Amino acid sequence: MKRLTGSVSGDAAESAARQIRHQLLGEEPRRYEEECVTFTEEELAAAQGEIFGAAGRE
Repeated sequence: MKRLTGSVSGDAAESAARQIRHQLLGEEPRRYEEECVTFTEEELAAAQGEIFGAAGRE
């Protein structure tokens, strides 16, 4: 039972880490835009598509 609990706990931690990475990657184009240059909507959509795949194009 201890083994199963550790696995579930590890899976939950991995899932949380994945969500945080996903969120940070999503914020990166906006941060860059604020610091350097303004993206066109097409450029921003393309970047989000690269980061999130088809789900980011909504």
